[in-house]
Amino acid sequence: MKLIISCIIVCSMIGCSTGNKGGISASGTIETTEVTVSSKVGGQITRLFVDEGANVKPGDTLALLDRTELDIQLDQAIANTAAAEAQYKLTVKGAREEDIAQAEASLKNAEDDLRRIEDLIDAGSVTQKQLDDARTRHILAKQAYDKLKRGARSEEIDIARARRDQAIAQMKSIKKRIEDSYVLAPVAGVITLKSFEEGEIITQNGSLVRISRLDKVHLVIYVSEEELALIKLGQEAGVYIDGAPNKTFPGKVVYISSIAEFTPKNVQTKEDRTKLVFGVKIEIPNTEQALKPGMPADAVIETR
Repeated sequence: MKLIISCIIVCSMIGCSTGNKGGISASGTIETTEVTVSSKVGGQITRLFVDEGANVKPGDTLALLDRTELDIQLDQAIANTAAAEAQYKLTVKGAREEDIAQAEASLKNAEDDLRRIEDLIDAGSVTQKQLDDARTRHILAKQAYDKLKRGARSEEIDIARARRDQAIAQMKSIKKRIEDSYVLAPVAGVITLKSFEEGEIITQNGSLVRISRLDKVHLVIYVSEEELALIKLGQEAGVYIDGAPNKTFPGKVVYISSIAEFTPKNVQTKEDRTKLVFGVKIEIPNTEQALKPGMPADAVIETR
């Protein structure tokens, strides 16, 4: 009887030190990388193309928001851009030939009037005020003609160009908001949460759906300080689930915590929860999507 008890104790000690199946064994819960997709613009959801459980690919349209007001704003921006472009071209090109010819004719008339009044001033036929008025008209006519001949100043051209560029930028901004009214999937995965329905109003940056990436999942386990010394990044591991006890899901260690922490509270016994352990993350390919988030699993890290 004593011999049997001794054998049981020895076998128990060997099982605790070496772990299951020749490696370090621990249990955890399957987790996935989750991406929360938010709407870049606010508005009423007119179409919702996915439901919870749907598989999506990058670029798939998830929802469409009402864009009626944005379309009106775009029409206004296009008209403003066209007007600003025309004004810029007019400023660069300068005055029309007929405007220059008209200013030249006005200048010639002012010069002729000034000469006649200067000839008459000595004879006393006109007053000094008439002479002053004629000189003023001549100066104004010459300034108007010179201005048309020179064209716009460089500062005026710069202002016209800036107003045109501003109108173009505003138009592009509205076009971008219209594009953002189509909410697209950024990654491939499964819709695991839908926060809105068709007809509801979502605010800007409001969370619309959550996508879980199932192509790769991970399992976080906790090991002691003694076991941590045997684990390295890239080390192979086997993962097992209750639904397929005879199937091994291959994985590898991708993260090892450098900070000790108390065992998570979901561990069953109070004694285990008071131990200091280190977190180890195992990444597992999941092309067949057999591993689901929340599923309990056992991991064996090969240490030999």
